[in-house]
Amino acid sequence: MAAKKTTPAVALQQVRNIGVAAHIDAGKTTLSERILFYTGACHRIGEVHDGAAHMDFMAEERAHGITIGSAVTHCPWQGHLIQLVDTPGHVDFTIEVERAMRVLDGAVIVLDGVRGVEPQTETVWRQASRFDIPRLIFVNKMDRPGADYERSLASVVKRLRGNPVPVCVPTEDQLVLDLVHQQAWSFTGDRGEIATAGPIPPEHQATFEHHRQNMLLAAAEEDDDLADAVLEEAEVDPEALLQALRKGCLAGRFQPVFGGSALRNWGVQPLLDGVLALLPNPLERPPSVAETLNGAPERVEMTADGSLVALAFKVQRWDGRRHVFVRVYRGRLAPGDKVALSGKDKVERVARVFDVDANAKKAMDSAQAGQICLLAGLREATTGDTLSSPGAELLLEPIELKEPVLGLAIEASSTQDEEKLLDVLAKLCEEDPTLRFDDDEETGQRILKGMGELHLQIIFERIQREFNLSVRAGKPRVMTRETVAGPGRAQCLLNRLLNAGEDDEILFKAQASASVRPRPRDAGIEQRVEPLLEPAGAHLNAAQQEAIRAGVDDAIGAGPVEGAPLQDLAVSLDGLTLFPEGSTPQALRIVAAQAVREAIQNAGGQLLRPIMAVEVAVPEENLGTVLGDLQSRAATIMGQENDLGQATIRGECPLQALLGYTTELRSLTRGRGQFTMEFARFDVG
Repeated sequence: MAAKKTTPAVALQQVRNIGVAAHIDAGKTTLSERILFYTGACHRIGEVHDGAAHMDFMAEERAHGITIGSAVTHCPWQGHLIQLVDTPGHVDFTIEVERAMRVLDGAVIVLDGVRGVEPQTETVWRQASRFDIPRLIFVNKMDRPGADYERSLASVVKRLRGNPVPVCVPTEDQLVLDLVHQQAWSFTGDRGEIATAGPIPPEHQATFEHHRQNMLLAAAEEDDDLADAVLEEAEVDPEALLQALRKGCLAGRFQPVFGGSALRNWGVQPLLDGVLALLPNPLERPPSVAETLNGAPERVEMTADGSLVALAFKVQRWDGRRHVFVRVYRGRLAPGDKVALSGKDKVERVARVFDVDANAKKAMDSAQAGQICLLAGLREATTGDTLSSPGAELLLEPIELKEPVLGLAIEASSTQDEEKLLDVLAKLCEEDPTLRFDDDEETGQRILKGMGELHLQIIFERIQREFNLSVRAGKPRVMTRETVAGPGRAQCLLNRLLNAGEDDEILFKAQASASVRPRPRDAGIEQRVEPLLEPAGAHLNAAQQEAIRAGVDDAIGAGPVEGAPLQDLAVSLDGLTLFPEGSTPQALRIVAAQAVREAIQNAGGQLLRPIMAVEVAVPEENLGTVLGDLQSRAATIMGQENDLGQATIRGECPLQALLGYTTELRSLTRGRGQFTMEFARFDVG
């Protein structure tokens, strides 16, 4: 049984809920490990390359050397409590970043000091921007040849349209120049645990003055008194300077930048100080906006008083039991409390409340607003659900889920395990909402769908390890969508007698006209169900109105080419002729569906395939070969950059042509090429 946690609650003003996010291999888990070590939360540093990272506790994470699932922990620093979420860097697991960003108050974006902004950096930046999350930047790996602090800042401006403001600048001799307090930090001890402040060395004075001036100008924009002091070149109080930097950071006008090398143990402690000084506590975030079940907006203040409002952002099996990660936005949660799943007409009881430290949990008496906790006992709550006090239900903004782009036929190695496989897949899909499975009606195969080859590979490994179930998989199959090629119209008359038994017949009679037209990519489906009624003066009752809407929904469930889901089209039910006998709700549903289906057929179908945004980094000597290979795969080259003997190619390419590309790229570049891709859109290609 988990032991009771007796640590006293920390005031919300002393709490920082932050996430660490980055492109794969930028060093965010290594940074997280140093944070835990220097704050005393862990007494040893777990290295990713040794498969011993505290935050990468899954067997698959340690085997592959990457973060797969977001991990939650906490650590003390200078009288504050930092609740830390380490997120994956691989694009296949971007849902973990998305749902983590949804519940954070601040973020640390980690950059590789050599490569600067990379594709997944752009993704996590967009996710943070979507939720208006203040963020710091840590330029990591500054010990590597070719690392450049200023070039990394320039890449933030160019590729992220950010406004980076230097606060701590790393040097080649492993010092960190503190621009606020005008001192240089050195890091000694076996693991860099002793941070010592000293004067700025003369050889770094020019670098210090250059970056400090940039920082002062940015801070002066936030404070008129500070601006006067800067213009007069008067002495600036460090606390006033930090307050101005904090104001600009919280408003999203700029992003304070730190630097160092997590692996070499330098630069982490100043970053921790920056987290406390510059990122918000839960009370400083704008109130969340929720909706009542009637659609009326309501502000949710971050307070332990009032009815419960919490967001379930992750489901995870723990010791074989179902647990739910929750961020509390208002009120309190305690074992035995009843919670309503808002909008679902369901009430559940919380069995236990846990504090989380990576893969360990400790029982808590309660959790209050501002905290991230783990709940046991909820059988129905899932990702994106709002938990409320019964009778006071509110709906928070849900978590946006991505559609899977790659599928595999999957079956149990033994027919005796088919039922077990279904149960296992249901559990895995509950944990990971970007994972889906269904049956192919044409082949009878069971298709498991995910975000990419690595995503599905990890799932197969988990099925084998966690559930001791052997499975067979087919070749990868790219998921498709459909749309219409142009405008289309149709008019259908339904006039049918159905035998109801014992010489009883039912007349179905109605007529409908419909039209469709294409919409821009990613515009979604637009429905207009306001038909002109004949004869004049006719009207539809509630059942008939619901029937025609259901008929339109029936018709747009599958496209005319392969039966794939439709997207990016406008559908209109234009006219409806009613007859005194026969225009029942069922008849109207049938005729509405027929009219829309025929309009789609007349418009002509277009097959849409996943198009991926790709970035390929190769030695310049291999550039021509790699470019030619990409073009043979129908890739569109969008741009190219050359730097330090490396060429970076950016473009778009159909996913089908990229299956197995990692192996081919290694062959073309003798193992020196790197490749990343991210889903861009479904399009003709």
